Amino acid sequence: MKPERAHHDVKLLAIDLDDTLLNESLEISDENRRALVAAEQAGVAVVLASGRAKEAMWRYALQLGMDTREGYMICSNGAMIIRTDTQEEVVRHTVDIEKGLEAYEYVHAQGIPMITYHNGKIVTDLRTSWVEEDSRLSGLPIELVDDFPSFMRENTPLKLLIEDDAEVVQRLLPALRERWSEDFHIVTSKPYFLELLPLTADKGHALSYLSELLAIPRAKIMAIGDAHNDVGMIRFAGLGVAVSNALDDVKAVADIVLDRHHEDHAVAEAVHSYILGSGDCC
Repeated sequence: MKPERAHHDVKLLAIDLDDTLLNESLEISDENRRALVAAEQAGVAVVLASGRAKEAMWRYALQLGMDTREGYMICSNGAMIIRTDTQEEVVRHTVDIEKGLEAYEYVHAQGIPMITYHNGKIVTDLRTSWVEEDSRLSGLPIELVDDFPSFMRENTPLKLLIEDDAEVVQRLLPALRERWSEDFHIVTSKPYFLELLPLTADKGHALSYLSELLAIPRAKIMAIGDAHNDVGMIRFAGLGVAVSNALDDVKAVADIVLDRHHEDHAVAEAVHSYILGSGDCC
């Protein structure tokens, strides 16, 4: 059941990017931006929380003026937290290299690419249409390497991704969880992106860390998302919110399911209805 559309005592708002804050053009709408500015003016700390690498999030932080104030980005599904005014790494988790190499050999033998992000690039040894789709979505260039295992050993990754058809991802997901669930936090961020994260990396864990750092109790935290990698923060938040286009099992754990779609300024709806108490947004 939805809480009454009235002002809630929210002091921190964590928002997913793709398919939540961003529209299909991968932009923050004017309606969403104005709502977030109004929330900040009302004393709410706005946190961007994404599976994206920090370099693929930064332009959105700039659009919200987060480089000029103490703010935070939860990057790579919680494997990293960045303070936006100083660009300091507040938290950094990396994968277990040996287990990562085992997983690489498993998927590589099936002709499926594994990628990681490093220094603002998508790094892989196999370029496919799905890797190119990642480049389109993230805005990051692709760097092909001859020896991905050696690259991993020299540059310990925050996370590893498998990118392929949704049917392939759904086939791999249970096999990977059965074999490596004690070594990785395994989630899908899109139907065609499967992520192997450090066990300590999750948006919910990251939000818990920021709750303690900023002395904001979870009861005063709102989190908005749409996909499986958002479940942790939606569950942690005192007010967990799913946009109308969220997956059904994400809606099931949310306190609120919004009427609006990410293409129709859903974040602005949430801010106006449950933070500002000002009714419909746009």
